[in-house]
Amino acid sequence: MASIERRVAQDGTVSFRVKIRVKGHAPISASFRRKTDALKHATRVEADILAGRYKVVAEARRHTFADLCDEYIKQVLPLQPKSEDKKRLHLAYWRSKFGPMWLADITSAAIVQCRNELLAGFTKRKRLRTPATVVRYLATLSHVFSIAMRDWQWVEDNPVRKITKPREPRGRERFLSDAEREKLLVACRQSKSPVLYAVVVLAISTGMRRGEIMNLKWTDVDLQRGTILLRETKNDTSRCVPLIGHAKQLLEDLSKVRRIDTALIFPNLRGKGPVELKRPWDAAIDAAGLEDFRFHDLRHTAASYLAMNGATTVEIAAVLGHKTLDMVRRYSHLTNSHTAKVVGAMNDKIFGGAHHG
Repeated sequence: MASIERRVAQDGTVSFRVKIRVKGHAPISASFRRKTDALKHATRVEADILAGRYKVVAEARRHTFADLCDEYIKQVLPLQPKSEDKKRLHLAYWRSKFGPMWLADITSAAIVQCRNELLAGFTKRKRLRTPATVVRYLATLSHVFSIAMRDWQWVEDNPVRKITKPREPRGRERFLSDAEREKLLVACRQSKSPVLYAVVVLAISTGMRRGEIMNLKWTDVDLQRGTILLRETKNDTSRCVPLIGHAKQLLEDLSKVRRIDTALIFPNLRGKGPVELKRPWDAAIDAAGLEDFRFHDLRHTAASYLAMNGATTVEIAAVLGHKTLDMVRRYSHLTNSHTAKVVGAMNDKIFGGAHHG
């Protein structure tokens, strides 16, 4: 139980000292200027002890957000090399807002205020910050609090979970029509770059990302089996990509004249890294007369062609290497004709010619 003792200092200052004794716990004491604050503290601490959460609450009043950032940077970031730079940028922002605050004092309302400031702010390029960017800032903060809660028991809850995330715009659905595809491939064949055509065909036929293609090594390709093993992907998981048809033939042709001073399939002149294709790509886009088309849209093109040729969203996700179906649901409307055929086949098998008017 709690006891409150009134104290008067030599200069006449009055304070109230709270002593809390609960069986099985060490005595807890604290001093306050006002008796009402002392009573509130006693009530809160006793409730936390009885609920079995006092230790975590105490930790949240022992560590600042700056302490949490330091520990996260030291223990967690080294395990995430691909996202380390971005997360450091996010952490610097959150630290500027919450650095000296005790973890117990960081509320969902305070995070909402920062969320709104981020949404109204501008990037270094003087562009309004997008909802997608703000979502990533919040994701970093959420992960920091989740680690503090689950692994270190520094906080009782993750305050980021209680707030609404900005709604991200629907992903691009730009893909090549048959006529556009033919124009682009002609332009790539006529390019000064000897590899641009092969790279573009590979992107359309496999749905691989630009970085995945440009960093391909001959050891990743099994021409006999017709497979490509992507060891490092955006999702940090390896995946096997089918290599068939024209794309396979192009790689077989390249393998006959491959350089022996590099393991890369598409190396630059020095062989120390991938060849730069920005200028040849831009020139091919202009020559083909394509508007609002980026290299990454070749990936959308592959997914759209898969959908229009009967692939399900699950199958598209497997080919593209998505962990969830959310990213491929944008192509679901293209599978309608395939879905109708499947439903029609099922009905014919079950009901046969039994049609009712």
